[in-house]
Amino acid sequence: MIQWQKSSFSGPGDGNECVELAHGEASLLLRESDDPARILSVTPTTFAALLDHLRDAPTS
Repeated sequence: MIQWQKSSFSGPGDGNECVELAHGEASLLLRESDDPARILSVTPTTFAALLDHLRDAPTS
């Protein structure tokens, strides 16, 4: 069974505005709580690059 962890930026509660992360067999798994059947599988290196990109992106 996959153990999903909700992003700390999603806020408290069980709402449908969450990004969740889990460990796969050889990758990391990402999903949005409002569409839990759609799962993105990424390598740890790719996930780190995504986080770096999001940190550096300008906010509007």
